[in-house]
Amino acid sequence: MSAFSKAQNFIFSKDFVKYVCSTHFWGPVSNFGIPVAAVMDLKKDPELISGAMTGSLIIYSLTFMKYSLSITPLNPLLFGCHLVNECAQLTQGARWVNHWYLGGKDEPKPIEAAAKTVTEAVSETVSKTA
Repeated sequence: MSAFSKAQNFIFSKDFVKYVCSTHFWGPVSNFGIPVAAVMDLKKDPELISGAMTGSLIIYSLTFMKYSLSITPLNPLLFGCHLVNECAQLTQGARWVNHWYLGGKDEPKPIEAAAKTVTEAVSETVSKTA
């Protein structure tokens, strides 16, 4: 039997349909909105990060990673969802700590640095022509 036939038989089996219609599937799928949002926020300004919410989400994801391994049957989809969220939240937490406590707040933002360079260039040109 080919791999395609095996996959097709599994997808159309009663067990697979039962799994897709269960909370073991739809719970983690709907929960993936949290890690997707966290990953999308990795490029945003660290000024917008809430330290308290990030800390709460780190603890939440750790708790549910443990829960997903403790329940019967195991729920690898739930584990994967919270693993992605844990990694994203730890990254956000590191960005927050760097910004507020390790001097990241004092570093100029790229747009501010570019504006300062342009301002200096214009001032230099004006002083040469005057």
